[in-house]
Amino acid sequence: MTQPRETLARLAGDGKLALLRDIRRGLEKESLRVSEDGQLSLAPHPRTLGSALTHERITTDFSEALLEFITPPMATPEEALKSLDEVHRYTYANIDGEQLWVNSMPCALGNDSDIPVARYGSSHSATLKTVYRLGLSLRYGRTMQTIAGLHYNFSVPDSLWQWLLAQEGSEEDLQAFKTRRYFDLIRNFRRNYWLLIFLFGAAPAVCRSFVKGRAHKLEPVGEDQHSLHLPHATSLRMGDLGYSSNAQESLVVCYNDLPSYLSTLCAAISRPWPEYHKLGTRDADGNYQQLSTGLLQIENEFYSAIRPKNPARSGETALSALDSRGVEYIEVRCLDLDPFAPLGIDAVTMRLVDCFLLYCLLSPSPQTDEADFREVQANQRKVVEQGLDPELVLSHNGKPEKLRDWGEALLAKLLPIADMLDTAHDSGLHREAVSQQLAKVRGEVPTPAARILQELRQTGTTYFQWALSKAGEHRDYFHARPLDAAQQAEFEQLAEASLQQQARIEADDQGSFEDFLSQYYAQYIFCQR
Repeated sequence: MTQPRETLARLAGDGKLALLRDIRRGLEKESLRVSEDGQLSLAPHPRTLGSALTHERITTDFSEALLEFITPPMATPEEALKSLDEVHRYTYANIDGEQLWVNSMPCALGNDSDIPVARYGSSHSATLKTVYRLGLSLRYGRTMQTIAGLHYNFSVPDSLWQWLLAQEGSEEDLQAFKTRRYFDLIRNFRRNYWLLIFLFGAAPAVCRSFVKGRAHKLEPVGEDQHSLHLPHATSLRMGDLGYSSNAQESLVVCYNDLPSYLSTLCAAISRPWPEYHKLGTRDADGNYQQLSTGLLQIENEFYSAIRPKNPARSGETALSALDSRGVEYIEVRCLDLDPFAPLGIDAVTMRLVDCFLLYCLLSPSPQTDEADFREVQANQRKVVEQGLDPELVLSHNGKPEKLRDWGEALLAKLLPIADMLDTAHDSGLHREAVSQQLAKVRGEVPTPAARILQELRQTGTTYFQWALSKAGEHRDYFHARPLDAAQQAEFEQLAEASLQQQARIEADDQGSFEDFLSQYYAQYIFCQR
């Protein structure tokens, strides 16, 4: 396989650089609803925001208080950010007396059992979503599930796939080729995504309340006993205190091709896990407390930094969608909310991610084994806990390499891709985005995590006070820019339409939830092929 620079040179030589303008990216951004004094909201999902089950732009994740905003796939970072901005402005007009927590790591949660699990109505599909979340709380606790992140959806247009297919001379059909090459991207991403955690990690500290009753190795921030951190941490969200599971440590997912990926996750879903089997699917009163006793209830329970995706249809599992129709896009899941950006992300970050993903797609991507899988895990842990240490050494193909040296070399490889994207878009913004990250790797400017720790130490405020202040700044930013009448009416119509759609789903339900659940899990029969 050729190197990215050669592939892009051919693309330019064929007069096809314009195809790069058809790359699409979309955002899914989570934020907790909190009171003005920073306490977790215990109020139900506001009806004025529509149905969390069916609304295409506004839903909830684990908790009723954990909002999730979704943008359509967009042609430029600015278009995606504009869409996300409009959702924020509408939401702020409809959460009276509340604001959105702007950090990935929560505070002021109270008792674990008090955190409200998301509800989606009375339909079978709604019950499945809620029981799945009850299962997460049973297995991992509710506190962990209130951590927020930003997911980045990325897709390459069929026109570019067709050109790449012709260049490779493959006899595969287009969908098979796309699926294979998306898995190439995923393997390269996993080898290198530690760089994104270093560059954009923004969760180096937590409130002491977050780790109440849990083992940890965090230290106080200076004299402040209410805020805990690791001195060189980047993203505690991506470490042992975040989306982690001891049970899942035994799970080695293979990303060499779609069949291997499907079979690994199917086995984890269909195989009972002793600890969860003892708990059972129902509580003492006969109510569902988890969907199944498998290591995974469903594929979404597997905590991965990246996922292959194909939009699932109504009632369809994510794995069935992939099995039936292959990979259509990838979802990057390792980005923290940036508390310095009102939307949690900015255009500079998005351009860097685009360059990074295109590099992962166009670079040679050897297949991997369990040793590679474990090396990726070890590098992730090191960067999460020690990424700000200028002397940190990672493992690169089994050999030691300093993070700063490896990071600078990786970013240098992104520059030709940035230049081609800039030519396609008639700008210099992609090269500028890469240059800004080079300054972080060289220690010339602070990363978001380093900047947070600097401000905590300089101001002497607690992590909670600092985060609450940022939330107030962003609240005022959105309140000062209300939607115009036409935009407001459009969102109101979306909300009402989603409520009507939920009502239709509930009216159309037939049979028992038990039958519905049995039919849902029957979809995994393809795993036995």
